[in-house]
Amino acid sequence: MIRRILGVLRGIRARLVLIISLVAVVATAGATGINYVSARRTVLAAAQDRLMNQLRQDVDALAPTVRMPPDRTTLDELKTVIRGLSVFVRYRDIGSSDYSSPSSFPLGTPIPPELVYRVHTEGRLVFQRISDGDIGPALVVGMPVMTVGTDFRPVPSGLEVYAEYPLFQEQRQISEFALNGWRTAAVVVPLAVILAWLAAGAVLRPVRSLRDGARDLAHGRLSTRLPERGGDELAELARTFNESAASLEQSVGDLRRMEADARRFVADVSHELRTPLAAMTAVTEVLDEEGARLPGDAGTAARLIGEETRKLTRLVDDLIEISRFDNGRARMDRREADLGELIAATLRTRQWTDRVEAALPAGITAPVDARRFDVIVANLVGNALRHGAPPVRVRLSSSGPAALVEVTDHGPGLAEDVLPHVFDRFYKADSARTRSEGSGLGLSIAHNNAALHGGTLEAGNRPDGGARFLLRLPRAVAS
Repeated sequence: MIRRILGVLRGIRARLVLIISLVAVVATAGATGINYVSARRTVLAAAQDRLMNQLRQDVDALAPTVRMPPDRTTLDELKTVIRGLSVFVRYRDIGSSDYSSPSSFPLGTPIPPELVYRVHTEGRLVFQRISDGDIGPALVVGMPVMTVGTDFRPVPSGLEVYAEYPLFQEQRQISEFALNGWRTAAVVVPLAVILAWLAAGAVLRPVRSLRDGARDLAHGRLSTRLPERGGDELAELARTFNESAASLEQSVGDLRRMEADARRFVADVSHELRTPLAAMTAVTEVLDEEGARLPGDAGTAARLIGEETRKLTRLVDDLIEISRFDNGRARMDRREADLGELIAATLRTRQWTDRVEAALPAGITAPVDARRFDVIVANLVGNALRHGAPPVRVRLSSSGPAALVEVTDHGPGLAEDVLPHVFDRFYKADSARTRSEGSGLGLSIAHNNAALHGGTLEAGNRPDGGARFLLRLPRAVAS
């Protein structure tokens, strides 16, 4: 279950949904951020312009009525007339009564010292946004009261006015913009995920169909075809798949027919050869008996005919056995038997007892077809005697639920390029041995017989040299 979930999370659909969701999140966050910054700038700029104009109008309206130089009483009167949350007025070294001394201005007020310094030195209207712990965000505006100099140009009169205006209304508007942006994101992102999931499903549906079609082809269902809808790239891919599947079906069909014809031909020829071979075998038996008494070339020819007839008989028998495997007509007659006794009988029958070292403990039994087991052991031992070097050893043992038959020799062993083909039909490692006694089918027949028993036959090399074949058979028939 966990593996399936991880597979889904690693799939293309999950990645598409993740990518589209990330794009939606980034786009929404970017748009919300841009809107927030733009709205904040617009709201604050409008508030700043309005409040600065308000202060300028108040100061311009009062300036002509101010008696210069003003005293503290006059400054207090000015302070009460100017609109603002907090208003502070000073003239040179005299301040309104809020201040204990002009030198400490604006101690105890929210007016930033740097703003006071700029108004005093630059002689123009200056503003600055601050955060007042009592009222929150606020705008502080300071400006000098101008008078007309001797050259009829405006010059600072020394009178300065400072006013603090709350911005909590504007801040509420800005917060509302931000909240609306997050609300929009909360709606857009889940909607984007849902749409991405549906879109990914629509896009991947042809891909899943292609996957299922490829899986059906891999399982041998060559008639599989995909629906072709539309004219996009996926439809073109489906058409290409269908063309490939049709071509593959035709090619495999031709190969299967050719293979079936070849198997039928081999089986028919093998069976047709059995009758004349039976007659030839009877004749060669007579020639074998008389061959020793025949003079010169006649005796040699008689012995040669006998050997070649026996080879041809073995080849025909092997081909018939192979055709049974191919046609599924190989039958099993399994009976519980002592494997050590069967191996000993195989060695005695072929007169290999003196040429083979056998370790055959009693009591190792298994349900086997005695004839087929004899064929396996005879092929393995005969192969070792023909192509290996003495001593050839056969060792029987058991390992848990399996019986093991190991056949080894001390020859050159099997080359690395030969091992993958040891059980192939008609395969011979040495091309010079094309006329050897074997048919090239013995190991293939042994391998098929091992599989019929539910076992395995493995080929390899001994660490100190020589070939090693290991037959593994179950000691009980699987239910």
